[in-house]
Amino acid sequence: MKNIDKSMEFYGSVLGFSLPKDVNKNYIPVRKDDVVLGLGEMKNLPESHPLKAVDGQQIGLGVEIVLEVENVKNVYNRVVEKSIQSRLN
Repeated sequence: MKNIDKSMEFYGSVLGFSLPKDVNKNYIPVRKDDVVLGLGEMKNLPESHPLKAVDGQQIGLGVEIVLEVENVKNVYNRVVEKSIQSRLN
């Protein structure tokens, strides 16, 4: 990812993940139930890291995250609502 603060806002406010109280901006574990995702900015990865984007390569290429939810319409509506709110602020 390019911006850790925006990612924390998305996972916390939009998707409802819990954020740690002590934040080390190099690596941030976010939690929701049994799911833990590690967030970190691309610039902090070593050059040899398999997910490091090379010049012109799409960021996140080769990464897929699938989360099972009870009601996908509710989650979709919340994402759309939060997206619209963030654009208005």
